[in-house]
Amino acid sequence: MTSPKGTPMKLYSGPLSLFSRKVEIALHEKRLPFEQILVPFTQTKGYGPKNLDVLAINPKGQVPVLVDGDLSLYDSTVILEYLEDAYPDPALFPKTAQERARCRLFDVFGDEVMLIPLRFLMHRTEPKPDDLERWHAKEAKAKESEPVLAGYFAQLDRALQGRDYLCGAFSAADISIFMAVFWTRRLGGPSLRGHEALAGWYPRLSARPAFAKVVSEILAADAELSAPVEGAFRE
Repeated sequence: MTSPKGTPMKLYSGPLSLFSRKVEIALHEKRLPFEQILVPFTQTKGYGPKNLDVLAINPKGQVPVLVDGDLSLYDSTVILEYLEDAYPDPALFPKTAQERARCRLFDVFGDEVMLIPLRFLMHRTEPKPDDLERWHAKEAKAKESEPVLAGYFAQLDRALQGRDYLCGAFSAADISIFMAVFWTRRLGGPSLRGHEALAGWYPRLSARPAFAKVVSEILAADAELSAPVEGAFRE
């Protein structure tokens, strides 16, 4: 399936952009061909120089940015909802209004609630600075955030009790939450131990071809761009 103009979509993405990779999984799950345009990134300077096309479309200057024919979009949540409206089969949102709303709340939980403590772990992929006191101060904040993330894992575990997926059938909720859980594990956050339902759901998602492809690309980018993280993907 292609865009209304008969050409593949373009996705401006980042090698280590959580939200760009979230959109990539959705595109793969919907079997939509797209041209991936990776913007420059380093652990010391972040995303720069800024891609001019991204700057022209997104006032925040951030990826992901999706171009489908004459339509240009930014924000991963808006993009996923557009993909569902424009290309509804296979579906990534439930059928009923109630379940769709519940699915969207999980998206908010992953993208906004979990992201707050998760940000305090993100320095771990950067090279250690000469000023180790500053590094240790960041680590202290990270250690304070880890129990918060573990608490969120417990909430997700309860939500998955008796379910294979968060909203019954596989949905966008699973994509959003998987990315937050994967990023937490990638950055040496709490393990899945003691959360049996969540620990069963995580490999179930990881085995899906769309997830496996994107995860392998993230790990390859980490091998090239990131410092090793102690305790990453701990059991």
